[in-house]
Amino acid sequence: MSDIETLKAAVKKLSTQAIQAKMDLHDLSEELPVNWESIPEVAARCHELHAKLTQARKDLKAAGG
Repeated sequence: MSDIETLKAAVKKLSTQAIQAKMDLHDLSEELPVNWESIPEVAARCHELHAKLTQARKDLKAAGG
């Protein structure tokens, strides 16, 4: 598998994970005030995944993909 194909696979995987994290954060917001204690953890996970996805997309673009 080429580097570009590897990067594309990583972007696809991170995109799926980021979408799920976004949905988890959305679901949590709809259930408030239930589980309000988990806001920092859910938000941090969402933030981390979207940061990784953004970087992976930049890496893919830089690699010419």
